[in-house]
Amino acid sequence: MKFGSVFLALVALFSSTAAQAEGWLRVEGTQIVDDSGQPVILRGMGLGGWMLQEGYMLKLGEVGQQHKIRAKLVELVGEERTAEFYRAWLDNHTTEADIAQMAKWGFNSVRLPIHFDQLTLPADREPKAGTDTWHAEGFERIDKLLAWSKKQGLYLILDLHAAPGGQGNDLAISDRDPAKPSLWESEENQRKTVALWTRLAARYKDEPWIGGYDLINEPNWSFATPGKGNGCDETESKAVWELQRRITAAIRGVDARHMIIVEGNCWGNNYKGLPPAWDANMVLSFHKYWNRNDAASIADIVKLRTSYGRPVWLGESGENSNVWFRDAIALVEGEGIGWNFWPLKKIGFNQPLEIVAGDGWMKIVAWATGKGPKPDADEAFAAMMQLAENSRFTNNIPKPDVIDAMFRQPRDASPKAFVSRKLGATPLTIRAVDYDLGPAAVAYNDTVDANYHVATGGERTPWNNGTTFRNDGVDIAREADGTPYVADFVSGEWMRYALDTAAPGRWNAMVRVRSAKGGRIALGNKEIAVAPGSGWQNVAVGDLSLGGDTGALLLRAVDCSDCQVADIRLEPR
Repeated sequence: MKFGSVFLALVALFSSTAAQAEGWLRVEGTQIVDDSGQPVILRGMGLGGWMLQEGYMLKLGEVGQQHKIRAKLVELVGEERTAEFYRAWLDNHTTEADIAQMAKWGFNSVRLPIHFDQLTLPADREPKAGTDTWHAEGFERIDKLLAWSKKQGLYLILDLHAAPGGQGNDLAISDRDPAKPSLWESEENQRKTVALWTRLAARYKDEPWIGGYDLINEPNWSFATPGKGNGCDETESKAVWELQRRITAAIRGVDARHMIIVEGNCWGNNYKGLPPAWDANMVLSFHKYWNRNDAASIADIVKLRTSYGRPVWLGESGENSNVWFRDAIALVEGEGIGWNFWPLKKIGFNQPLEIVAGDGWMKIVAWATGKGPKPDADEAFAAMMQLAENSRFTNNIPKPDVIDAMFRQPRDASPKAFVSRKLGATPLTIRAVDYDLGPAAVAYNDTVDANYHVATGGERTPWNNGTTFRNDGVDIAREADGTPYVADFVSGEWMRYALDTAAPGRWNAMVRVRSAKGGRIALGNKEIAVAPGSGWQNVAVGDLSLGGDTGALLLRAVDCSDCQVADIRLEPR
């Protein structure tokens, strides 16, 4: 699927350039600084899904780990075709165009989640026990990514996302097979992890655009109850600290300059038992998901920064709404803390780039999750290769609202037109889904605008009930032909639409709306009744006065429990 000129226009419209840091990153006190000694706020995205697939990114959350996904595909199309798909996926998912666009948007760093099997064999598949077979192709892919990052002035942070054996009981994030020894249960897996980092450090020791080494992503292991729990109740986590010390020592044997980034247990957030700093150039990483964006949510890590005397970095966050993104970024940057969100792209709506699944892939999903028949092998392979092609930057759907929430809104809370529109002598149709960019209560108002289930202890609740098109609280659904419209428009909710008017004037307005129960909505200062029914109806609003250099229309749900809105039509009188 191609998006051509529309895609290019969108990415150009919402591009911005960030000032670049200079040279090597290093630790100075509790700050990360560049070669000139200037503090650096890292702003980045993780390339989740590229070298390591998590099921949810492919609508296969019920399947889970990558090795299970791969086994399902082999069952469908065989080993040879599955290998061809994975080669195409790796070739297409992340290219120079992705990194160039990240720089234009304003990012200054990129975090690469590495699956160890891209670089070496699993311990139980080594021809000779205790040795390491290295995969040149995997290292060459990192070389290419580094070249692209260097060209664009982005720091590349290497993240061991899937360590040999897997580092926790959250299985999908490290592609762990619980039938085999974990990282923490196998000395050989630990030895291989140290050897892998030694190999990486030796290869990149002279590369200033390598921002740092993120040693083990999200350890989540309860040592008192192996195979159960995620380490949140651990009071020492000695093995977590000891392995990271071993890795650091091995790295320092070949590389004296790059920053070392360590993570605590409990998905990077449990720092109990942390021994005194074992390296001068060391950063503490924490991860933040689905909690409140208030001072209390980061109080412990800010306190640890002071007491430990090392910088902290929000190494992973995201998977939430634009409101949550804006508030989280404003919060941590207010404390001088950099961030890296997750992921750059996936099948989904709440990240900078969306991969289009395709009907064929969704048939595979239905079969793999027990909800549909098994596709024909040729049909399945065609769908797999189409998905690989769709993962390519030029075939992704850009999400300008997400970028606006990350870069403009933490500093500028004013509304901004999502689509440029000028009132003139010809009729104008405004799609309801094209409401303004900006925070909740400024560009729109909705009953739910983010997910805080970690703080509330409740279920994960969607903010956009249709989970499509935009990442705000406004609920958006699609017609059978893919056309988006505002759904679940209920009393008290509203959307704002910026208008560029050359001169004051009067317009006849009409709203295309439907509601099974009926209700009342308002456009500007005019209320209209919506008759109950199942079909779209064009409801005349009447005469509206719009004027000044830049005006705006407000569409409000006055008394609705199930209203849906397609568009607004304005005709000059």
